[in-house]
Amino acid sequence: MSHILTRRQQEIIDYLKMSQRKTGIMPSTREIQHYFKFASQTAAMSHLRALERKGVIQRLPGKARAVIFPDDLDRGEIADIPIYGSIAAGMAQDAETEREGSLAVDISALGIPNKARTFALKVRGDSMIEAHICHGDTVILELREPRKGDIVAALIDGETTLKRYVVERGKPYLHAENPDYPDLIPARELVIQGVMVALLRRAA
Repeated sequence: MSHILTRRQQEIIDYLKMSQRKTGIMPSTREIQHYFKFASQTAAMSHLRALERKGVIQRLPGKARAVIFPDDLDRGEIADIPIYGSIAAGMAQDAETEREGSLAVDISALGIPNKARTFALKVRGDSMIEAHICHGDTVILELREPRKGDIVAALIDGETTLKRYVVERGKPYLHAENPDYPDLIPARELVIQGVMVALLRRAA
């Protein structure tokens, strides 16, 4: 499939593919903005829209960071991801680990490596609303070590919650993406149960 791309558009495609290979997920528009030093996220969005119009990428509505390359569509890999109850995106709750069936998803379309050990949780609450994670969404998490800034399912002092993983002065804590909720600083333990790699939202 040949498309006439500007040099900048080709650079963005190369960056998307490199980033997906390295991290397993697509970069956010904010990350694209920072990488290319655009003045705003809107500039990053307009480049993505232009690439979409040329048919080089497709964006999946309602999915976080969802950019896929049409060339990859016919290589879709459907995986059954187990759903383990729900997780509080609010105040921490006692863990619920009962398996509640599974979710068939095209992991290649979501940019999830096929060897990744993944599981899914339903989101309750609104503490991650500014990261566009809403009550009723389903998050897909990978069992791996978190990096600073990852959104994680974490067990903090015996209770489980979905928050952003932050490290300051060598000390990790959990940050809510909603000013109404406090940061959670572990008194005794902080165990990362999974790192968010994709977000699924039921179509309204």
